[in-house]
Amino acid sequence: MFENEAVLPYYKGSTFRGVFGHALKRVVCALKREECGQCLLKERCVYALVFETPVALKSVQSSRTASPPHPFVIEPPLTTSTRFPERASFDFQLLLFGDANKNLPYFIYAFEQMGKIGIGRKVNGKRGRFVLKKVRCGEDIIYSDIDQKLNMTSPVQIITLGPNESHSEKEFNLRLHLLTPLRLKFENRLKADLPFHVLVRAMLRRISTLFNTYGQGEPKLDYRGLVKKAEQIKVAEADLRWFDWRRYSLRQDKAMLMGGMIGTVTYHGDLREYIPLIDLCSELHLGKQTTFGLGKIEAEVLK
Repeated sequence: MFENEAVLPYYKGSTFRGVFGHALKRVVCALKREECGQCLLKERCVYALVFETPVALKSVQSSRTASPPHPFVIEPPLTTSTRFPERASFDFQLLLFGDANKNLPYFIYAFEQMGKIGIGRKVNGKRGRFVLKKVRCGEDIIYSDIDQKLNMTSPVQIITLGPNESHSEKEFNLRLHLLTPLRLKFENRLKADLPFHVLVRAMLRRISTLFNTYGQGEPKLDYRGLVKKAEQIKVAEADLRWFDWRRYSLRQDKAMLMGGMIGTVTYHGDLREYIPLIDLCSELHLGKQTTFGLGKIEAEVLK
């Protein structure tokens, strides 16, 4: 809940991720003048694990994962509102992968510190400050500002690929909703359209790197076969547009364009064996800059 008026951008992922990183480093960094790459504590540091993942996992990462993904995704509020009055409430999600779940108390404390630092544009010299009222894991409230105790009763969810869906018809239509900007590269270029095989390549890449880094290893999937069959799936209808948004990188000291595709695309064909991939990636996000909440998808089978 905001303690004063807040002004946030249209897309809020960068704001949340940036202040979260600043707050977490303030909370956990022991050698504040050291760069993470040279720090003796990098393999034990929560901040390095979360934000400097390749550095933190350098000695333990799988040889198959040259660039391990960050162990978190922030899902900002999807509202397009940019002004929030005093006492306005808002929700956001935090997804954690692997051992990052063991550090949940640090993340909760970092979000409390975010509230004290403030987020968004300054209004009358102040950024939007907020109070973290409660944290839920599933349906359970595991933390509240009243008792300020962590009651972790819900087990960590084990993410697995589900079984292939059975449908009465071999071929059907599936509509994919891109809820947040999707940034995909194919043949080293950002895509502004979404052929099904490009989507499948991105899903397989996301699942493979996450499972290799934070799960039980490479899933048993026919990668080449899935991609080859995906090339036969047709785009029945597309209503995609490019959404450009800009963020300022403190680390690089420059503004950066972070555009991606939003909208819907409908596919037609034998999609049965791809449903588990789509369902899983609807939770995990896809593409580049997932830590900002990019690449949030949702699918529906059309009757």
